[in-house]
Amino acid sequence: MEIAAQVLIGFVALLHLYFLWLEMFAWTTRAKKVFRGFSDDFFEQSKTLAANQGLYNGFLAAGLIWSFFINDPVWQANIALFFLSCVAIAGIFGAVTANKRIFFVQALPAILAIALLLL
Repeated sequence: MEIAAQVLIGFVALLHLYFLWLEMFAWTTRAKKVFRGFSDDFFEQSKTLAANQGLYNGFLAAGLIWSFFINDPVWQANIALFFLSCVAIAGIFGAVTANKRIFFVQALPAILAIALLLL
């Protein structure tokens, strides 16, 4: 279980590094293909907001990656649980307010990792 939890935590961290890149550096290029249905003007006008969102995703990834370097198993689990909970809450909020797919892409992997950590 512990290895599966670590793999899932790494996956969630990689997802958030991807979100960071997409929102901070590829918002006006690649993001147009990911977030279809918006005009080109939308991406240009929301570039600063997307970059801010990307930075927050980077902080979530950093916290999850940090958990891999903590030697104390209790603190390692607590830090991972905190950042996974932040990801899950953000994913649930995004699913309720923006797009239901966010639950499956963001919240569900975090919730599964939390479950594995708690078992």
